[in-house]
Amino acid sequence: MSLTLLLALLLNISFGQVAIPVKEVFKSLFGGVAEKETWEYIIVNFRLPKAITAILVGIGLSVSGLLMQTLFRNPLAGPYVLGLSSGSSLGVAFVILGAGLLPAVFSQFLLSSYGIILASCMGSLLVLLMILIVSQRLRDTMSILIVGLMFSSFTGAIVSVFSYFSTAEQLQKYTFWSMGSLGNLSWQNISLLSLSVVIGLVLSLLTLKALDALLLGENYARSMGLNLKKTRYLIILSTSILAGSITAFAGPIAFVGLAVPHLSKLIFQTSNHRVLFLSTIVIGAIIMLFCDTISQMPGFDFTLPINAITSIIGAPVVIWLIVRKKSLS
Repeated sequence: MSLTLLLALLLNISFGQVAIPVKEVFKSLFGGVAEKETWEYIIVNFRLPKAITAILVGIGLSVSGLLMQTLFRNPLAGPYVLGLSSGSSLGVAFVILGAGLLPAVFSQFLLSSYGIILASCMGSLLVLLMILIVSQRLRDTMSILIVGLMFSSFTGAIVSVFSYFSTAEQLQKYTFWSMGSLGNLSWQNISLLSLSVVIGLVLSLLTLKALDALLLGENYARSMGLNLKKTRYLIILSTSILAGSITAFAGPIAFVGLAVPHLSKLIFQTSNHRVLFLSTIVIGAIIMLFCDTISQMPGFDFTLPINAITSIIGAPVVIWLIVRKKSLS
């Protein structure tokens, strides 16, 4: 699978409005210099940062989706089930749709890329804190899921109110953000996103043994000596860091966190979370690179929204795999 990931990376950087031979991409990535100076500039400054962002997004969303599906024992749970995406959307909506209510000095900063990232982070952090506070009073994990859905509905309603009083230009800008984007990050932003993803993955690693126990139910996990409340906090925190940071830097991206864990289970036929953790990392990165390659529309002078491509390409694949598995069993 590592070779497939490398091939997906090379093809992702090679394809685009300007076609670059795979040989030249390989040469540029592994110590050499591309034959044409323009190719080298495009690779280093545009396509490589975008490909790295796609890999980080695929890894983070896939792992957080795996954590949520196991914690809630719900195959429809994804990284945004706790309302983190809605919290980020609320923060961005406040900035884009409501910045006109603030003084010009503040609105100018908030409407910059850094201001939008900050607003998204603050929105998801606010929802996270609310969920952690509420979860202290709840012993049932499914109740936390319901609370997350309620927070999502609440923040969505506030965004709708902002949208109702906004101009067409503001709505268009917010809509573009909600479609997701992998190509607007600087190397500094990628460094911050990489740090967040690494922290989230390290926290996730600490929960793998507990996740195996949770598959057999919370009562069994308690009988094995598992501190359920501490484990729950750790899973929610790691998911929040992964999903929240990715939403802040790349926007809300659908499908990946929901589908990749299912793909991993179907391909490797195991419920061992050590295996699933590694497989979701690799498969998530490959799928995001593949979807980004499609979105670049090689030979055309426009790029399709990554959010649309992940669902259009991914949903039929998952349906086919599930049907194929059921027909063979």
